[in-house]
Amino acid sequence: MKIAIYGYGNLGRGVELAARLSPDVETVGVFTRRAPESVKTLTGLPVYSTESLPDFKGKIDVLVICGGSATDLPHLTPSLAADFNVVDSFDTHAAIPEHFARVDAAAKENGTVALISGGWDPGLFSIARLYASAALPNGADYTFWGRGISQGHSDAIRRIDGVLDARQYTVPVDSALDAVRRGECPEFTTREKHKRECFVVAKEGADLARIESEIKNMPNYFADYDTSVTFISKEELTRDHSGMPHGGSVLRNGSTGLNGEHTHTVEFRLSLDSNPEFTGSVLVACARAVDRMSKRKNSGCITLFDVAPADLSPLSPEELRAHLL
Repeated sequence: MKIAIYGYGNLGRGVELAARLSPDVETVGVFTRRAPESVKTLTGLPVYSTESLPDFKGKIDVLVICGGSATDLPHLTPSLAADFNVVDSFDTHAAIPEHFARVDAAAKENGTVALISGGWDPGLFSIARLYASAALPNGADYTFWGRGISQGHSDAIRRIDGVLDARQYTVPVDSALDAVRRGECPEFTTREKHKRECFVVAKEGADLARIESEIKNMPNYFADYDTSVTFISKEELTRDHSGMPHGGSVLRNGSTGLNGEHTHTVEFRLSLDSNPEFTGSVLVACARAVDRMSKRKNSGCITLFDVAPADLSPLSPEELRAHLL
């Protein structure tokens, strides 16, 4: 299978590294909107301008789109699905139906396969929620994220006047997570499930009280959470907060029996040292499934709900039955 990477930020580098671990995958190169000569890849992959993509039609089995969900993917994925089988990691949950409809129209019209919202949430966590709710229809789902860095929330802090740099960690509230793991089915407010920890490098002379107030009162990001703000030096940020860890848990508590007398807890947990590298690894597996479905003459937009588990694996059906079943 020949893949190519569209966009070369943290996620693009994650896909590049993941592809090297898959013997059935060949990476044709990286396509960038920057000047190609200004981009140096980790493994020596060739870099091309996105303007040259039409020259590669028929030479790429799956194009992995590594853009942002806010402004890139809503227009990039349907546009590129007109000429290529594609995979993206669109993660704005509320906008997935609208994104799916746009991509589906483009892919069906042009006979391509486009998988959207690959990754771990949405993605692997979505499958965990589906499996658990199918097995335990009488129950409740809970998703906890972190402890990990939220790139979108960190960027929102950096846009505040007087901020040089920042990292924001999403942190589960231990008491809430413990209650669910005990088999309880509480109803939580947003504030009761997660808290926000912000580490901020301010410009010299900046009004720290104003910056802290703007962070804590920012709607849709921090206002609904217990949020701490710690001002640190650039050196401390580089030393202590340069990594990109993340993770979380999907749980479902449910009951069975004539009167619900038997309770059960299903938990799927991730602990990630590098969010973009793990997400890139999931996208490579998704690309494998897209390639196989395309060869079977499928077309249109799909999600991981529509992918047979065997299509994600490089193993043959015989190997899967012998070693994983």
